[in-house]
Amino acid sequence: MIKQIRYFALALLSLTLVFGCSSDLEDYAEAQPQFNLFEYFHGQSTAWGMVQDFTTMQTRRFEVAIVGRVEGNTLTLVEDFVFDDGEKSQRIWTIERLGSGYYQGRADDIIGIAKGKEVGNALQWQYDFELKMEDSTLVVTFDDWLYRQDAQHVFNVTKIRKFGFEVGRITLFFQKQ
Repeated sequence: MIKQIRYFALALLSLTLVFGCSSDLEDYAEAQPQFNLFEYFHGQSTAWGMVQDFTTMQTRRFEVAIVGRVEGNTLTLVEDFVFDDGEKSQRIWTIERLGSGYYQGRADDIIGIAKGKEVGNALQWQYDFELKMEDSTLVVTFDDWLYRQDAQHVFNVTKIRKFGFEVGRITLFFQKQ
């Protein structure tokens, strides 16, 4: 019985540590500068990033040239990617401001509607993504966390999940022109 209580207490402690350490978007309410998605991405910016697999091994590097245009409550982002192996691709986002810090967006390789919210200096952006593999595609879930550092810089960490398990990570650094 004592052994079972110890196992239960250890399991409870482990769950508390795991869930107690996870970040909530509201934790950034007082952080400055305010994120302001439309203001930051209006105009030209550049990003540099890497993809890591579930073991944290870097599998790809890339650079992105981004041009953003705001018209009313819509931000259109044209992202031109160049990968370290020479591959080039383009993604065009259409993002709608819904009010109270909420956004929704669409792009060709996004399944359904991406949903986001900004609070303080942070933006959480979530969506399902069609990941192209050698001869097939795999649907994964992206959980993007973007953090505004200052007027020119944003950091982005993305967890890539399949069936709830983290299978990869993307790290990006944005610089506004």
